[in-house]
Amino acid sequence: MLRLARVLGVLAVISLGLALGSLAQGSNEEPEAEGQKSAGPVVHIRVDSIIHPVVSEFVRESLEEAERIEASLFLIELSTPGGLLISTREIFSAMLEADVPVAVYVSPSGSQAASAGFFLLMAADIAAMAPGTNTGAAHPVGGQGEDIEGTMGEKVEQDAAATIRSLATRNHRNAELAEAAVVESRSFTAEEALENGLIDLVVSDVAALLAELDGREIRPEGGETETLRTEGALIERPEMSSFQRFLGAIAHPNIAYILMTLGGLGLYFELQNPGAILPGVIGAICLILAFFALSVLPVNYAGIALIFLALIFFIAEVKVVSYGLLTVGGLISLVIGSLMLFRSADPALKVGLDVIGAAVLFCVVTVGFLLTMAIRAHKTQVRTGSEGLVHERGVARSALTPKGKVFVHGELWHAIAEIPLEAGDEIEVVSVEGMTLRVRSPQPRDEATKEVQL
Repeated sequence: MLRLARVLGVLAVISLGLALGSLAQGSNEEPEAEGQKSAGPVVHIRVDSIIHPVVSEFVRESLEEAERIEASLFLIELSTPGGLLISTREIFSAMLEADVPVAVYVSPSGSQAASAGFFLLMAADIAAMAPGTNTGAAHPVGGQGEDIEGTMGEKVEQDAAATIRSLATRNHRNAELAEAAVVESRSFTAEEALENGLIDLVVSDVAALLAELDGREIRPEGGETETLRTEGALIERPEMSSFQRFLGAIAHPNIAYILMTLGGLGLYFELQNPGAILPGVIGAICLILAFFALSVLPVNYAGIALIFLALIFFIAEVKVVSYGLLTVGGLISLVIGSLMLFRSADPALKVGLDVIGAAVLFCVVTVGFLLTMAIRAHKTQVRTGSEGLVHERGVARSALTPKGKVFVHGELWHAIAEIPLEAGDEIEVVSVEGMTLRVRSPQPRDEATKEVQL
């Protein structure tokens, strides 16, 4: 018992010593400054396309991941000509609700944060731009890139103006000029935006941005002050999933146009050759993907109508003798429709002229090939049915005086001869009357061929 008591005493002393040591160590640690978070990784994503549902999904998923790992900063490197207001609102709503500071950096030089991109820039806790970039021109337009007229246009404009004022005020930016970018479509260079209080920094690259932000305090309107710790932080770069990249690639004017062209040609080939199946299946898939892309792009429905009118003209050319007029009309309709397809002043939201030229050339070659094949089919002598028996040769199985039986094309037929023939004589079919053949002595092959051509 004495030995057990000694052991317990030693254990108690050791435990007390460890507890006192931990307490002393804890008392020596400096308390974390108010509003200062321990340095976490920087989550850096890049958006280099129009703002559409796929981009919205990617940004929101990446922001959720940044919150999960308690990142010190969520950085969006942005270059966009604009996009859908609904998708833009989804993104900046997630940014405003995030527990992680958000920075939007317009980069590299030559990039822009126009229209929808300007809203994201104003919503960010930190707004930065690279030299040689621009932002603004955020006046709302319709789905086809057109001005929204009347009361509805005024309502949309006022709603967008109120939204941009709210975002600018929250982050202590120039709300008056931000509103001018919406109401008057004003644009600003990086230097002008910095000088007028629309952004916080102009830096050359991401490394310089992170260096500038280290130790910087941010305090959104009505929020708590936070000190950023970005120096030496680990940078994580989430990427879009394969499916998101696929959908994002489709939502490009050139790709959408090519898909619509291939879809139309696939259905055209299927209609001209019923039962081919594969062209029809591929054409239907291409059209559905094209319709998805067109749903997120500023399209002109008159352009779509002209392209499908061209397809109708091409189909009619094979059915109607127009001496090429329908084909010419189809090509004119295709070119005009292609140029009108996307109604936007931004080249990034238009189909390239080289793509249009290649598509028109491809259509000319395809339609010309199918038209040639159709003409050849019309000129070819029929080889099936009763018409296929005309000019076929056989052998008289009985005397034809003038009626009898003949063996033609592996079958025994009743026949009537123009002149009497003996059994075993060679015969040639002149015509088919029900189940009876009219036959004659065979003509030389060259004369029969000449008669067929005539």
